Amino acid sequence: MKKIALITTGGTIASKKNEQGRLVSGALDSEDYCDLDEISAETEVSIFPLINKPSMHVSLNDLNQIAEKIQMLFNQGFDGAVVTHGTDSLEESAYYLDLTVDHQNPVIVTGSQRSSSASGSDTDTNLVQSIAAASSDKLKGIGTMVVFNERIFSAKYVKKEHSYNLQGFESFGYGHLGTIDGQRVILYQKPAERQVYPSADSHMPKVEIIKCYLDADRTLIDACIDNQADGIILEGNGRGQIAPAQMEAVLRGVKEGVTFVLTTSSEQGRVDISYDYYASAHHLFENGVIMGSDLNSKKARLKLIALLRSETSVQEGFRE
Repeated sequence: MKKIALITTGGTIASKKNEQGRLVSGALDSEDYCDLDEISAETEVSIFPLINKPSMHVSLNDLNQIAEKIQMLFNQGFDGAVVTHGTDSLEESAYYLDLTVDHQNPVIVTGSQRSSSASGSDTDTNLVQSIAAASSDKLKGIGTMVVFNERIFSAKYVKKEHSYNLQGFESFGYGHLGTIDGQRVILYQKPAERQVYPSADSHMPKVEIIKCYLDADRTLIDACIDNQADGIILEGNGRGQIAPAQMEAVLRGVKEGVTFVLTTSSEQGRVDISYDYYASAHHLFENGVIMGSDLNSKKARLKLIALLRSETSVQEGFRE
């Protein structure tokens, strides 16, 4: 008998319509949408309502609470965990859990694109298949995954690809790890490595994201520095170039102790010090900016936060 913890946090999967016919995320209690009749008789599911919010209302402190709950439940003998979550920030929450939950048991994050009362709802399918995935020994040691529309994704690279279609998530350039046929888990590939950074500091760093674009100036970077940002993610273009007018603010921030990580806005590929001119990736690197590899800006932000709270140095954490 597998013991699975179902942790509910709100989102569309827990939504219902108001009097105007618009959805209110997190309006349902877990007992109202978690139909477990299709779950295998060999699986025992315990429901733990934790928070009940639209996913864009979820905070980093909420994520710490979820991670600590999962760790505690695993220490109590649960074999896997499923977290139901709104889809708008699901990819961020899943990756943060992947970085901070230090255990071999699978953690599955799921949600739905349609409410449980909507025609063609994906609520039941995603929930049942996520529980099947959390029960599978095939997924041990992988970390946190996202199960959506019969596919299994690594939390590191999954991204919401569609605002409302049932095929809401994709992993561009990397593909999904496997599929779920009914409740049968079929695994095609596993990540080559897993990075976990357990928190050693209760302080929650403030890390912001700055997009770089043609003729951008330094205003937003200066504003982040003035507001005591601990870190700034630069979402550069191509191999990691930023606008020249932003460079002086970056130099100021590095001098004042702000940690900068460079990413690319490109859907695939990584930043690299291929070009050598003012405000290029090489120029940034030479002046103390850390290369963010192939992570997008949102994932790099969460990794930097986890690293700043851990005993691992930021340079080591982003080193390949």
